[in-house]
Amino acid sequence: DVQLQASGGGLVQPGGSLKLSCAASGFTFDDYAIGWFRQAPGKEREAVSCINNRGDTTYYADSVKGRFTISRDNAKNTAYLQMYALKPEDTAVYYCAIRWGLAIMDPESYDDWGQGTQVTVSS
Repeated sequence: DVQLQASGGGLVQPGGSLKLSCAASGFTFDDYAIGWFRQAPGKEREAVSCINNRGDTTYYADSVKGRFTISRDNAKNTAYLQMYALKPEDTAVYYCAIRWGLAIMDPESYDDWGQGTQVTVSS
């Protein structure tokens, strides 16, 4: 069965950095696009970034463009979200998810989700 394990969250000061990982198993990893999404308390889940199956096409939300970098290592069945210059408004639970086909910034189009990792940006 599909398993997605997000990790790497934590408490960080504004301006700091974190690197999230999404370890995958139970499916052919390099057949699927990966998306990173986040949900803050009282807000809807929003797309942060996504990457296609080969890792050569990426998309970012305007709010994170230039600060976050998505990547994947198909040999390790793992995707990453490197986050720099973190802001308090980046505080949320971050999820990774997969979809077969194109990488798109629509959470409703993703089929399987990990359990999420908390990112808190606060001084």
